[in-house]
Amino acid sequence: MKRIILFIATNLAVMLVLSITLNLLGVGSNISGAGLNIGNLMVFSLVVGFTGAIFSLLISKPMAKWSTGARVIETPTSSTETWLLQTVERLAQRAGIKMPEVAVYDGEPNAFATGAFKNSALVAVSTGLLQGMTKEEVEAVLGHEIAHVANGDMVTLTLIQGVVNTFVVFLARVVGYFVDKVLLRSGDRGPGIGYTITVMVCEILFGLLASIIVAWFSRQREFRADAGSAKLLGSGTPMVHALARLGGLAPGELPQSMAALGISGGHSGWSALFATHPPIEQRIAALTGVQS
Repeated sequence: MKRIILFIATNLAVMLVLSITLNLLGVGSNISGAGLNIGNLMVFSLVVGFTGAIFSLLISKPMAKWSTGARVIETPTSSTETWLLQTVERLAQRAGIKMPEVAVYDGEPNAFATGAFKNSALVAVSTGLLQGMTKEEVEAVLGHEIAHVANGDMVTLTLIQGVVNTFVVFLARVVGYFVDKVLLRSGDRGPGIGYTITVMVCEILFGLLASIIVAWFSRQREFRADAGSAKLLGSGTPMVHALARLGGLAPGELPQSMAALGISGGHSGWSALFATHPPIEQRIAALTGVQS
């Protein structure tokens, strides 16, 4: 979850900064006395919309390492690290991708995979995951992350984010034009303060709606990655056990820190719209073929 939230936040921040900067330079003004220039606005929206998403993707690996303090395993220092490297290598071969970097970081039970290219990705697991789960369960989680890489999920997420960003930028300016020209009746003069304020407010509001769309797509990715883990391991049982462990369903053995585990989802109400992961029960039901 952390890598997706970081990706979305970085991308939106870059998009907003770029949009404001270009507007201040006059590049983003697509309104004249003749009206709204749709062609120029669409080009501007595409540039701003995809720049943030692509930039976030390209820096995803170093940002993930920096934000988690992950240490890439160059030379194993323990039997656990040796097993970890061997397991990731075996799963990567089954998935038909090159061996990703493998890292460990201190923290609550969690894991993530990221990277701009599937053959130069990063897979990282937390110390809490290694300590709180069996090897079979850890292997299932690793299979889940390898499936993300093999599916090209980060690239697809980037394209989705770029598309919704483009619509955010475009529609915000269309609404700004309507407010400025129709409601405030600015006449033939250039865009006024009403246009600028409306665009900024709409970019924030539409950005929130865009995040809901991206979050929905992310939840579908998780179902596919769960299924991918089952395929790589030849059975869905290990992933079901791993999910049950992550969700706190295994009595007595789960560390207290599992309660705050990001990967477990479990959001309800309005917050569920922004959740990047489905509830554990739904993921287990999807793997076992049982309707929740």
